Amino acid sequence: MSRQLLLCSSSKAGDSAYLEPVIPHLQERLPNPCTLMFVPYAGVGMSYDDYTAKVAEALVPHGYQVKGLHNEADPQAAIANAAAILVGGGNTFHLLAQLQQLDLIEPIRAAVATGVPYIGWSAGSNIAGLTIRTTNDMPIVQPPSFDALALVPFQLNPHYSDYQPPGFHGETRDQRLAEFMAIEPNTPILAIREGTALKVDGETMTLLGASDGCVFKKGQKSALPCNTDISAWLSAK
Repeated sequence: MSRQLLLCSSSKAGDSAYLEPVIPHLQERLPNPCTLMFVPYAGVGMSYDDYTAKVAEALVPHGYQVKGLHNEADPQAAIANAAAILVGGGNTFHLLAQLQQLDLIEPIRAAVATGVPYIGWSAGSNIAGLTIRTTNDMPIVQPPSFDALALVPFQLNPHYSDYQPPGFHGETRDQRLAEFMAIEPNTPILAIREGTALKVDGETMTLLGASDGCVFKKGQKSALPCNTDISAWLSAK
């Protein structure tokens, strides 16, 4: 498989500027100049035009051009002809619902299978997994199905944190992911912390960044080491 994926946990890390954690990995993945087809459908709190402009403001100084998929007369053809696909964060349920309603799931899969780079962050990374059942987002809309792009054979949990504020009595992230494991014990969940990204080249995968992630499977939590070969999870059984 010739897939080229960059699945970032977040658009920011700490007090960073917008897309600051993404840009170095993007530059490594895509030489510039390059036109990115931006999928803004996870954006709910702003218009798609404003979201596209925000992303362009961050990326144009680095030699990239950004086109909003929502402005294309034929979104399926635009995906098929894209040099690279960029999918932003926001609400994962809204993003998936829009992709399904516009019949864009298969065109994106087909493009990635031919080697078109796919870059996502937050919700844009979440939908690269098998389903969106391990997203952190509120289901503000109901997509026809929770099945996602399945560009990788596992679940994703971006923005992962195991911090528990003192006096907090709600479920922790680990408890929520444990609930999924109770239902789907054999399906791995790769949880990645803010500022990190999964880089996939064909059958090779690395967690980029300075923080280890975690893998949840069969009721167990284990470390997902950064900057080492973690390709085994691309064929996880």
